Amino acid sequence: MTGLIMAVDTTPPRGSASVLTILGPTASGKSSLALDVAQAFNGTIINADSMQIYRDLRLVTARPSAEEEAQCPHRLYGILDGADVCDAQRWRDRAEAAIREALDAGRLPILTGGTGFYIKAMVEGLSPMPDIPDPVRRAVRARVADEGADVMHRHLGEIDPKAAARIAPADRQRIARALEVFEASGKPLSAWQAEPPPGPPPGLRFPTIVLAPPRAALVARIERRFEAMIDAGALAEVEAMMQAGLPPDAPILKAVGAPELAQLVQGNWSQADAIEAAVIATRQYAKRQTTWLRRQIIPDLVINAQHSQKTIDEIFAFIRVNALTP
Repeated sequence: MTGLIMAVDTTPPRGSASVLTILGPTASGKSSLALDVAQAFNGTIINADSMQIYRDLRLVTARPSAEEEAQCPHRLYGILDGADVCDAQRWRDRAEAAIREALDAGRLPILTGGTGFYIKAMVEGLSPMPDIPDPVRRAVRARVADEGADVMHRHLGEIDPKAAARIAPADRQRIARALEVFEASGKPLSAWQAEPPPGPPPGLRFPTIVLAPPRAALVARIERRFEAMIDAGALAEVEAMMQAGLPPDAPILKAVGAPELAQLVQGNWSQADAIEAAVIATRQYAKRQTTWLRRQIIPDLVINAQHSQKTIDEIFAFIRVNALTP
């Protein structure tokens, strides 16, 4: 049994290898739990967070610290420049390679992060997509930059109304992606997405732990964590990112809390207003993650609390039975 709802039959074969999957909303303690598990069970932690894959904004994205990363192998953290674009397929390819590397070394792969689409990409697979030649990609993105997201969204509605209905008129990144797929293949993105996904990588299963702390406790942790981020230098991180000359559609610019702190750096908001807005944005993000987990995941183990030493015995017992045996 895997812990995730599938669109296809993904019953793992006998003798398949385990990839322990630790999920939960932001500030639930996923990274801390993954580190405890990795140290206890000879694990390798593999990132499934679309913002922590970038080198920028270690504090704002709550990426493990350098000291934490030094305690056990961490993969796919801080490996891309902020101007780079990492889609779900690119992440899945790298994550699968990291999983195989860990298994070959006799280590337990531990997949953790807050990007639900990445988790679905790994466990369900992705519909096939065409390769996009660099000239097509550059031309489409230049046109979106020149003519604006609203104009290009209307154009997308003419060639792929299904995709346009799912994409916000201001979402330059996804608009450009849909347009470049059509330009490269002559086939709408929605038609590509209708193709059935291939399922998980062969020979892998995904026993799943979900951290689901009470809402009030999660909100309090978010507030404390954001105050600690500010004290540790999060504003300097955002200022450095703003001075780096990143393109306006760079994904890292959308990291939760970054737009609000950018307003403070620019002098448009007071520190109190910026922090309040960033905390609200983080709480809303945590709520979306919780809703996604409730609708998309059938976990093997649910911990209705933030990670702490109080629950570690139950979690370790689950791992010994479900993740360390084929």
